[in-house]
This record gives sequence, structure tokens and C-alpha cells, in this order.
Amino acid sequence: MSSAFQIVVCGSLVPDPLQTLEPVTGPTGPALKNEMMLPAVLDPWASHALYEAANLAKKAPGSKVWLVSLGPKAKLQQVMMTVAQKAPFELVALDGPASGFTDAFETAAALADAISAIPGLDKSKLLVFGGWESASRGAGVTMQVIGERLGIVDQFQGVDELTPNPDGSFQVLERIEGGRHQISRCAGAPAVLGWATGNLPEPKNNPQVGMVNMRTVMPALQKAKPVKVGAEGVTYASVTLPKQQRETRLVKDASPDDIAREIVEWIRQ
Repeated sequence: MSSAFQIVVCGSLVPDPLQTLEPVTGPTGPALKNEMMLPAVLDPWASHALYEAANLAKKAPGSKVWLVSLGPKAKLQQVMMTVAQKAPFELVALDGPASGFTDAFETAAALADAISAIPGLDKSKLLVFGGWESASRGAGVTMQVIGERLGIVDQFQGVDELTPNPDGSFQVLERIEGGRHQISRCAGAPAVLGWATGNLPEPKNNPQVGMVNMRTVMPALQKAKPVKVGAEGVTYASVTLPKQQRETRLVKDASPDDIAREIVEWIRQ
């Protein structure tokens, strides 16, 4: 039987990917137009981390999962109504901005402090999960900074699979350059894992799991600690969406070399 883990998943909110996003410059800096009105979802990479955490906890009896989320309290409540039905967890809520323009270091500091303040947390059993990437905070350093602030040196980024062993160690399948994977063996917790897409499908909604989770979700939201994160001292010359460009020509009987040469010339322009 595998050793029990205490798994903390870090995940924030992002606008629904189906929405059209329009950057604007507000009184406090760059923002999204009507951001508070946009439907929100749990960050897709963080979602994978949460599903993997629930799956690992199921394999290792006695394990527990926390979801530490930083975002506007009203938005968190909306999203948790859906997320709570996906997997069992205990919510730790932080009331603050979830904008993609916030500084990664300040975000990591707030999350690390929240993790350290979890009552009864045993760091010798601690696994910190999160997204390797993010649909809003794609700086690529948030999870690493969280690990450093918690004193965790064993870190894995781009993880697709974690296999626990009976002695408490585990094997990690980690993405590396060139479309390949690296297999690592970690002696055990504590460790930080930034998840890629993993191997698990999205769990079906389970109203019973949702009812159990909501018993702790609502009190956690009511006592959510306000935190101030931003990008103080950072200025942006401009913020715009990438321009779409499409040029189509129909050419018959062109050789692969000619096509490749034309593509290279187009890129150079």
C-alpha cells in the first residue's frame, strides 16, 4: 500500500476560452474589457493538476487534497459550483485579482503563505501541484517560486504522469525538449509538480461529491483572506491582441521544395 500524501493544488480563474478578450488600459494598468462580466473557469492546466491530485489521493489511502485559489471572491464562488462536483478537495480561498497582468512573484508569495498557513499540514508528506503553463499567468515561474519559498528543492515541470510506489517514492514522466519524455524517480515528498495535460479525462459531475465539497467551500469563501497582488513598478507600452493574418493561394503541382522555400521567404518578411 502506498504512503499517504498531502496534496496542495494551486489553481486560479481565467476567462472562459470561448469569450472574445479585448485588452484595455485602466486606472491601475492593463486589464481586460469588462473582465468582471466575463464567464470564468478554473485554469485548464490547474484543472489537470486537480484531477491528477484526486486520482493520486484515491490510489494512496489516507491522502488529502487542498485547492488553493487566488481570485475575486464572487468569481470563485461561481466557478466552485461546478469544480466542486469534479473531485473531492478542501478549498483555501484568497480574495484578490486573477488578472494575467499580475506579477508572478507576488502571486507565488501569496500562494506559498496560504499553503504554509494550512492547519495540520505535514511538509514531509507534501506534494504541491499546479499548472506547468497557465491561460492567464503564463510566466512559467509561479510554481517554481512557490517551491523555493516553501523550501522544496525537488521540482518537476511538464509532468504527464506520476506513479506512486509502496515505499512512498514515485516515478515521474516529464516532458523535455524534442518531443520526448524523461523518466525520473523521486525518493518521496516533499516535491513540486507542474502538470502538463496529464493522461486523465475530465471527471463527470458528481452531485454527491459536490455536496460534500460545498460544506467547506462556502465557509472558506466567507473567510477568504484579502491579498494584494499586482505589478507595481511595471509599465506596459501597449497591450493588444495578436493580429490575425491569412493569405491563401491555390497552386497546382508545386514541389515540396518550392513550397518550403516560399514559406521560409514569407516568414523572413
